[in-house]
Amino acid sequence: MREFRALWLAQVLSFVGDQLAQVALAVLVYEHTNSALLTALTYALTYVPPIVGGPVLSGLADLFPRRTVMIVCDVLRAGLVTVMALVAMPFWGLCALVFLMVLLGAPFTAARAAVLPDVLEGDRYVAGSAINNITHQATQMLGFLAGGAIVAAVGTYGTLAMDAATFVLSAVILVGGLAPRPASKRRERDSLGLWRGTRDGARLVFGDLTLRALVSFAWLCAFYVVPEGLAAPYAATFGGGAATVGLLMAAMPTGMVAGAFLFSRFVRPANRLRAMGWMSMLACLPLIGAGVRPPLWGVVVLWALSGAGSAYQIAANAAYVVAVPAEGRGQAFGLAQSGLLAGQGFGILVGGAAAQVLGPETVVAFAGVLGLSAATTLTVTWNQIRGGVIAAMRKEPPPDAAPADASGRAARPLAAGRAVRRSAPLP
Repeated sequence: MREFRALWLAQVLSFVGDQLAQVALAVLVYEHTNSALLTALTYALTYVPPIVGGPVLSGLADLFPRRTVMIVCDVLRAGLVTVMALVAMPFWGLCALVFLMVLLGAPFTAARAAVLPDVLEGDRYVAGSAINNITHQATQMLGFLAGGAIVAAVGTYGTLAMDAATFVLSAVILVGGLAPRPASKRRERDSLGLWRGTRDGARLVFGDLTLRALVSFAWLCAFYVVPEGLAAPYAATFGGGAATVGLLMAAMPTGMVAGAFLFSRFVRPANRLRAMGWMSMLACLPLIGAGVRPPLWGVVVLWALSGAGSAYQIAANAAYVVAVPAEGRGQAFGLAQSGLLAGQGFGILVGGAAAQVLGPETVVAFAGVLGLSAATTLTVTWNQIRGGVIAAMRKEPPPDAAPADASGRAARPLAAGRAVRRSAPLP
């Protein structure tokens, strides 16, 4: 349990710091540009890097000791954020540093997800991964709520400095609290071909009908994460400032915390898998209500309901972890995480561009319609194969928790990257 406490504490520190930084960046960009597109672009940069390198770099979690991968990533990212906090730079320079920082989150997240089953086994893994998922959402909620006040008190650069400090503390905790373990693969010449590892990971996931369906459920969050990327311009429609932005950003994580607690506490594992499709539809349906332009409290309620529906990720992630072989965890988790973040980034970027023309309320409603359509189609397929998944999980103690991190921001879903935003957590 000492090792789990170290992983958990590092998670709390980094998650809180990153939510503060996320609010700071959203407020900073929107105040200086008054552009929903540029605000969404900055937000999307916390997701887009996995498109170009996430699946490849995630293979490092299998080729090198996972503890070493996490520590090195923390140190490098601390340096990048320190530069952001100390050096005034143009918009493009800030975007470049954010891009690099998020890219380094891919191997960190894959290593952390892959090492957790080694730290906790059996029923302890079930409890520990559920704690991690709820912690992820709770820290998102608190970080967003406090973000506006902290940005107002210490400024945007001071908030970024706080985020850099969380990376340093996370590395120190991992050095002292996590035991070193050998790499899961021998670093032979052909094993060092990370592109080959990426190909193998894709073949592993997409060559299996069950894994393909489960990772598709995780990637649905690309639709229901759009509101968070438009929180700043959405708040502006109510005449609100940083506090309103933080309130809107906190709505979905708050709903996810409540939904995850109820779903994991009071619903049996087999019933979670049966309800997974319907809950994925609930994650998208409330967003359609934005089209009638409700008051601020109504928007918060609708977004919280969407967050509650996204608790289906608990069941999807549990089944995913059981189905993936141990020697391929880094590749499989990395692929899921990278696709998750890339989809979210693309959705937010498209949503920001559309909001320039249609307004944030219409775009959020449209994202709900598209997400509901995708969730309905996937549910029909899932209902045809879930019986075999339930039977398989009954033969093995199911790890009952989410990988996303984003949400993760969702994460959030199958995996939450430890960068400015983590939507949805791998275990």
